Amino acid sequence: MDLSFLAVQVVSGLTMATLLFLVASGLTLIFGVGNVFNFAHGSFYMLGAYFAYVAVSTWHTNFWMAILVAALGAGFIGAIAEFLFLRRIYGRSEEGGFQILLTYSFILIIDDVVKIIWGTEYKSLSRPFGFQGSVEVFGLTFPTYNLAIIVIGVLVVVVSWVILSRTRPGRVARATALDRETMAAMGVNVPLTMTLVFGIATALGGFAGALAAPLRSVTPGAGIEVIIDSLIVVVIGGMGNFWGAWLGALILGEVMAFAVAIVPEWASVVSYVVMVLVLIFKPEGLFAPRQVRTV
Repeated sequence: MDLSFLAVQVVSGLTMATLLFLVASGLTLIFGVGNVFNFAHGSFYMLGAYFAYVAVSTWHTNFWMAILVAALGAGFIGAIAEFLFLRRIYGRSEEGGFQILLTYSFILIIDDVVKIIWGTEYKSLSRPFGFQGSVEVFGLTFPTYNLAIIVIGVLVVVVSWVILSRTRPGRVARATALDRETMAAMGVNVPLTMTLVFGIATALGGFAGALAAPLRSVTPGAGIEVIIDSLIVVVIGGMGNFWGAWLGALILGEVMAFAVAIVPEWASVVSYVVMVLVLIFKPEGLFAPRQVRTV
């Protein structure tokens, strides 16, 4: 293995890790604050890709505006889904089973709606202007769009951390995750907080889908693969832990990138092997999950 090969695979792994983190962070946010396991989170990733495709191909917006459209569209639909459906099952003793059935039904419904509107054929989205080529760094050549995704991912990590730890809405969200009943008694509108958190989390999924669209085909069912990998990321990092999701995405992204290049015939099972090893030696994940009290 020469330096060029290692560098290219590291960048490829970081690109994959960034996309996985954007999806997994939304999944983690929903679970950490609302104690909700959103099995349909990958469907919002898929919706983001389709919204970006429509914005570029039909509305003729630029790519970066299309990403904003994708995030807002996925976030709005996610907030509506929480308001109309998930809110009705909070606090029930059998809530976990209802969550799985309800969010799984979202997958089936969203997939069928996508097929009705856009058909089953694959769609494609070109890379944004100025990011279609490559750039040379220290004598090594990297795709400019991959580097852009990595930079965007770092910015999202920093902004998310600042919002969650340094702002009042972030502190309210974290406190709601720990004790909804006390926050409600203090005058916090817990249902509205849950809706906003769900909307922001699904917006992150749509944002990731739009970013990934130029690298992958836009097709029905695209959310299934990404939700599986994102669940593995969340399990590795620890359910409901933001920094655990970041570390889990880095580990899984790099492992998968090198596996595809070195042992492609085993690449599809490597992620599961990593998850099994983590579960054997640290069942709670690399970062301990937060304990959540519900009303």
